[in-house]
Amino acid sequence: MAWNEPGGNSNNQDPWGGRKGGGRQGPPDLDEAFRKLQESLNGIFGGGKKRDGQGQGGGGWGLLGIGAVLLVAIWLWNAVYIVDAQEQAVILSLGKYDRTVEQGLNIYFPPIEKKFQENVTRERSFSKEGQMLTEDENIVEVPLTVQYKISNLKDFVLNVDAPEVSLQHATESALRHVAGSTSMDEVITLGRAQMGLEVSQRLQNFLDDYGTGITVTQVNIQRATAPAEVKDAFDDVIRAREDEQREKNQAETYANGVVPEARGQAQRIIEDANGYRDEVVARAEGEADRFSKLVAEYRKAPEVTRQRLYLDTMEQVFSNTSKVLVTGEEGQNNLLYLPLDKMIDSRAGTGAAPSVPSASGEAGSRVINNVERGDLRSRESR
Repeated sequence: MAWNEPGGNSNNQDPWGGRKGGGRQGPPDLDEAFRKLQESLNGIFGGGKKRDGQGQGGGGWGLLGIGAVLLVAIWLWNAVYIVDAQEQAVILSLGKYDRTVEQGLNIYFPPIEKKFQENVTRERSFSKEGQMLTEDENIVEVPLTVQYKISNLKDFVLNVDAPEVSLQHATESALRHVAGSTSMDEVITLGRAQMGLEVSQRLQNFLDDYGTGITVTQVNIQRATAPAEVKDAFDDVIRAREDEQREKNQAETYANGVVPEARGQAQRIIEDANGYRDEVVARAEGEADRFSKLVAEYRKAPEVTRQRLYLDTMEQVFSNTSKVLVTGEEGQNNLLYLPLDKMIDSRAGTGAAPSVPSASGEAGSRVINNVERGDLRSRESR
């Protein structure tokens, strides 16, 4: 039966606890709702009204129980943790190293224990730029990037207070040492790769000495430049260096073309000299052999051999001269002129054999006799 039906509710109360026509109308009071909730909780945790009617006695213990449950939940929320496959965790017990935790679901006991969890496979990096003094006392700005990762989490946590800050300081120290032993040309041009390798090795030695647990994977040195105050003059130096290198390349190209050619000419001269030497030696040997044979023939027939040698000699002499003057015996003015050049030209034009003018009379016979006796005297003129 509804609360407002006639005869259904003798007290004439509404469901909100008020009476009809009374002064309390509308929703219940909030204080009343909290009071009822507290009574319910007290009943759950052992509270409630005593039989003797003296009021409630367990409300304080109920609140303490709720607080304890909340504290346990918060503690469990912080104590249980998960270590990923790329991570490790170091647990300190009362400030002392206790264990290193690998992948999986784990628990530790704060505040007695303290946890440090880091990614040990991710490659980290930081960049740095600074002005360095080179070996030849020039200032250059050298930017570099260092890539590293955590190789030993225990050392990373315990040995150094701020390992990554120590890494940056060690990087600056290693870079200054390497740049100070390198010339400016090498820092700016092709020496950057070797310089980066040396910085990486020296930096790793520093980190190992400190025991930071950090491994440097790579050091990249970007393009080094001169300070802005001297950049224009530095650009002029770079252009002059490029011109110098271009001239050197051109000179090397010219040398590569000239030297082989000179070597070829030298080899040709050597070969010609060897050929000339062989020719002279062979001719000398032939002349010696011919002379030996001639001596043998001369011993057999001296007059004939002498006459033959004389005629051969005169033939060689006359073949190399164009004008010949022939005189008679001493005290005589007879002179015979042989125009061999005219005779050769005439023979070349007509194709006929040249004819020597015949000697007639007494002068001619004397010339022939003188030739036969070997008293011929000749003069050559050009």
